[in-house]
Amino acid sequence: MAFLISVPGPVLAESCFAPPRPFLPSDSQAARDYADIIRGDFEDYIQDIQSYFRCLEGERARAFEEAREVSEDYGRFLQLVGD
Repeated sequence: MAFLISVPGPVLAESCFAPPRPFLPSDSQAARDYADIIRGDFEDYIQDIQSYFRCLEGERARAFEEAREVSEDYGRFLQLVGD
């Protein structure tokens, strides 16, 4: 008996990388001297962490779908081998 097994193309998981925390100097004078740069670093971090959360949610959804498909494949396999 011949079996036709459908093998989907490779699905690559997305790599989600958390942004580095912005540096906040403990020296108040340095914080004032570099306030514009530090403020920009914090604003960039907030944007980047939101993108990171979206990436994680997308990867989570992809992984759940893959797990569902694998579970279905396993059920078909068990039926094929009579378990």
